[in-house]
Amino acid sequence: MSKRLLALILLIALATIAPLVFTIIVKMDVPRALKSLGLYYVKNTINDTASPETVTAIVWDYRGLDTIYETLVLYLAIVGGLAVFRVKEVALKTKIGLTSFARSSTRIISLLIATISLAIALHGHLTPGGGFPGGSALAVASMIVIPVYSANALIARGITSTRLVAIRGFALTGIGLVAFLPTIRGLEIVTNQAFYPATVLGQLISGSISLYNLFEFLAVMSGFTAVALYLSIPEEVFKVAEGA
Repeated sequence: MSKRLLALILLIALATIAPLVFTIIVKMDVPRALKSLGLYYVKNTINDTASPETVTAIVWDYRGLDTIYETLVLYLAIVGGLAVFRVKEVALKTKIGLTSFARSSTRIISLLIATISLAIALHGHLTPGGGFPGGSALAVASMIVIPVYSANALIARGITSTRLVAIRGFALTGIGLVAFLPTIRGLEIVTNQAFYPATVLGQLISGSISLYNLFEFLAVMSGFTAVALYLSIPEEVFKVAEGA
C-alpha cells in the first residue's frame, strides 16, 4: 500500500470518526457545579464588571492577574526570539516585491485589516474580541505587506523591530500601571469598577477592561510584527550579518 493511499484512508477515517466523538462529548452530562458557575457569569458579569462581554470580563476582571502574567510570558518569549535572530535593520533593506496589481490590492486589504482590527480591539468590552485578537489581526497586515512590497516597505516608514519592541515595552508598562494604580487608594490589585469609571461621556468603557484591551492591542501588534520582520530575513543575509 502506497503512502498516499494510506494517508487518504486515515483522513477519511478521521473525518468519519470526528463527528461521532463530538456528538458523544456534547451529550455527556456536565457536572452541575460547572453549570452553576457558567450561569453565575452569564447573570452577573454586567453588574460585577460593567461589561456585557462575558469572555473579556473573565479574562481581564475575574482572573485579571493571571492574564497579566500570561501577557508577560508572551512578551518575554518574543523578546527572546528577537534576541536570537538579532540582525541590523539595514540588512533587511531589499527591493524585492510583487507586481503593481498585487500591490494595489494589498493596499486595500491592509486598510480593511487595520480598520477591522481597531474595531475588534476597541469594542472588545462590548462584543467578542479584545486586545489580543485585534493586535493579532493588525499584525497580519504587516505579514501581507512584507512579501508583496518587501520588508523595506515597513522599515523605510520607521516600522523597525527596535521601535516595535519599544512600543511593546510601553504597552506592557501600561498594563502594569492599570493593574497597580488601584493600590494607591488601598484597593486590591487589578481592581476594576471601584477605581475606574464604567462610563465616560455617556459611553460604556467597562472601567479598566477597555484600557487593558488598548494596551494589549499595542503589545500583541508590535510583538508579532517584529517577529514577522525577522522571519523575513533571507538566510544569506543572516549568515553575512553573523559573520558565517
